[in-house]
Amino acid sequence: VIIDCTEIKTQVPKSLVLNSQLYSHYKGANTFKALIGIAPHGAVTFVSCLYTGCMSDVEITKLCGLVDLLEEGDSVMADKGFTIEKLLKEHHVTLNIPPFLSSSQSFSPAEISKTQEIAKVRIHVERAIARIKLNNLFSSPIPMNLTGTINQLWTVAALLTNFQGPLINEE
Repeated sequence: VIIDCTEIKTQVPKSLVLNSQLYSHYKGANTFKALIGIAPHGAVTFVSCLYTGCMSDVEITKLCGLVDLLEEGDSVMADKGFTIEKLLKEHHVTLNIPPFLSSSQSFSPAEISKTQEIAKVRIHVERAIARIKLNNLFSSPIPMNLTGTINQLWTVAALLTNFQGPLINEE
């Protein structure tokens, strides 16, 4: 599975507590955040529920139930921010992320090649997320009165992208 988190903007709630939970420093706005997983051929295969914007990608990965669905020998591809290798090793699942650059050296040719290979495949999860967000429901901040149903709407919108034709043109 290829995973990434994404955020959708919400209206500013009147509650200061809820406001602080929904605020995403990354986006500089109030958001809901979710994890999306796709198969290597581009189909959306996992949609987490929406979490508050203040949660990290790692926290969401731990809570959303994805790891429980993985089987021994599976592989997860993610961005560098997903420091979940220990969590996945407990389930005998491998993690493929681009290598980290230490401050005193540059990437070796092998590391450059690995980074490029991962980027070529990881771009597809970004494309899947973009398709989900093209739904008009997500073009403006989510009203607070939709918080009771937004998880269902998010999941349906995500899964409907599988019917929009291939995400990856295999030529």
